[in-house]
Amino acid sequence: MKKLSLLDKLLFFVNSLLATLLILSYLTYFISPNSISLISIISLSVPFLILINLIFAIYWLIKLKKQFLLSLFVLLIGFPYLTKFYNISEKKILLESDTKIMSYNVRMFNKYKNIKEEGVDKKIIDFITNKQPDILCLQEYSNDKKSILKFPYRYTFSKKKSIFGQAIYTRYKILNKGSLNFSSPTNNNAIFVDILKGKDTIRIYNVHLQSLQINPQKEELTKENGEKLRKRVEKAFKIQANQIELLKLHMAKSNLKTIICGDFNNNAFSWAYHQLKENKNDAFEEAGKGFGKTYDFPFPFRIDFILTDESFPVNNFKTYPVKYSDHNPIMARISFNNN
Repeated sequence: MKKLSLLDKLLFFVNSLLATLLILSYLTYFISPNSISLISIISLSVPFLILINLIFAIYWLIKLKKQFLLSLFVLLIGFPYLTKFYNISEKKILLESDTKIMSYNVRMFNKYKNIKEEGVDKKIIDFITNKQPDILCLQEYSNDKKSILKFPYRYTFSKKKSIFGQAIYTRYKILNKGSLNFSSPTNNNAIFVDILKGKDTIRIYNVHLQSLQINPQKEELTKENGEKLRKRVEKAFKIQANQIELLKLHMAKSNLKTIICGDFNNNAFSWAYHQLKENKNDAFEEAGKGFGKTYDFPFPFRIDFILTDESFPVNNFKTYPVKYSDHNPIMARISFNNN
């Protein structure tokens, strides 16, 4: 530290704090919000912490200072996290026999004109039709569109008095279906269908976990509302934890191979994601490219997922940057042929 300027000493102090925070953030993967709710909030900052520590490592390396080892060490500890944040190359195996699975939070097809342009609902329908998914999971679904999407089988569900629901459309016969009916106070939910693919029965979950209720365009992050915002986020994380426990109990009662799609309202560094990914592959990690940003936020924020049974090869994954909702649609190409 003796050879550092006053400015560099200050920067290294900040670097040390952020490196420590990144190490602590790795623990959020394993700690339930019902145990320590505050630490769960740190998981939201993991992408930023990774990026800023990378910048610090590069900064010190350019200056030929050994201080670069601090951030480098912290990044190496969390190396498995890096593929959740960014993928260098896309896997491109496009087979005629692939099953295409799409997940999309459509924000009620722009029913309340959040996007100030005409025909957004039609653009969403046209986009889905053009991509021709075999299985389609929609969150924040509006029932008045169910006759427009042309699939031979569908299951739609909305809670009583809820302004939105969920839908699963499929080209495969539905043998069984149901809703998990997340308890109040929430309009969010999880539904499922058991589909017949060849001789196999596969369960598809469409999950929409509790929203954090943060609007990045309208939220004023001032000292006055900071505490209120923290309590709101902590409460949402606890509700998510209870929803996940219910979902895991439901999955444990079935021996079917399972795919989980949906809007988790949480990122890939959270306890929520870690619980749902157990014995699953993240289709983005397996075959996607880039940051995989799925939510309209200034920083790359991936909160929509397709998690597949480990026995199902993921041949391709796409995130589509279309501006018809506050979420981007995602689609995976999955092979069932070997099962």
